[in-house]
Amino acid sequence: MDWRANLVEDDVAVQDILRQARRVAVLGMRPESHAHKPAFAVPEYLQAHGYEVIPVPTHEGAGDRILGKPTYRAVADVPGEVDIVDVFRRPEDIDAHVEDLISKHPKVVWFQLGIRNDAAAERLARAGIRVVQDRCMKLERMKLAETEAGTSAS
Repeated sequence: MDWRANLVEDDVAVQDILRQARRVAVLGMRPESHAHKPAFAVPEYLQAHGYEVIPVPTHEGAGDRILGKPTYRAVADVPGEVDIVDVFRRPEDIDAHVEDLISKHPKVVWFQLGIRNDAAAERLARAGIRVVQDRCMKLERMKLAETEAGTSAS
């Protein structure tokens, strides 16, 4: 299979990912003290909408628990399978996490809105991991809910 097929860019594929996923590790998640930041607000929204959120903070002082869940220092440390790793890191900081992501081998690595690192995306895709770049999981989940509400209303 061509590794480029793992680069997810179309809306239908993004919605399928969100429908099928249950466990989301959040790399770069912020604690409750940063509730105004997307790196806390997005995972909080996901948790409220049925996803199991696993915090993987990268900043010192994040604490042992966020949203009532234990924190992990690396994605590879998260027990069990992970459907999506939602990444809240600057594009230039992602390279330092690629080996950790590949060793965990989640189904999808998702770079949040405004985050794009084509070289890292290629390495992940070549390792057989699907990659979504420059999209907000919260906004995409809201679009999915609207789509499903429209479908059930017809």
